[in-house]
Amino acid sequence: MKSENKVINFYETDKPYGCFSNFAKYPIEIQGKIWPTSEHYFQAQKFEGTEHEEQIRLARTPMEAARMGRERFRPLRSDWEEIKLAIMKEAVKAKIQQHETVRDILLSTGNCVLVEHTKNDEFWGDNGDGTGQNMLGKILMEIRAEYGSQTRV
Repeated sequence: MKSENKVINFYETDKPYGCFSNFAKYPIEIQGKIWPTSEHYFQAQKFEGTEHEEQIRLARTPMEAARMGRERFRPLRSDWEEIKLAIMKEAVKAKIQQHETVRDILLSTGNCVLVEHTKNDEFWGDNGDGTGQNMLGKILMEIRAEYGSQTRV
């Protein structure tokens, strides 16, 4: 099998490639604040500039941050659908830039297809059966390609 066709599935943080999960405990610094995980940052940005943003940043776990981000009594910013991909890329890129271990693991995947394998998400993941959009996997592969182009002579 050619390496460009090999698929690497990730989801659970305690399994191989679990560092790619937004729930993985790799703090990131963005806009002068420390976010416990990329999930905390992503969910909080749904409410940028409100007290909800800080409440989510301070959530005890990424699961709690995710739950809070989905609570519809919180005022979702009007441009969320237009900017959510850029926000996710910003969070993932910060994790890759700020954590050499994660960066090394990402670069070690070569040309493999990265798939967030979960039935819990059809947008960011593969919906568990390959029918999902796998946007998190695509963002990781995009960032990997950007790093690869920087290292070529």
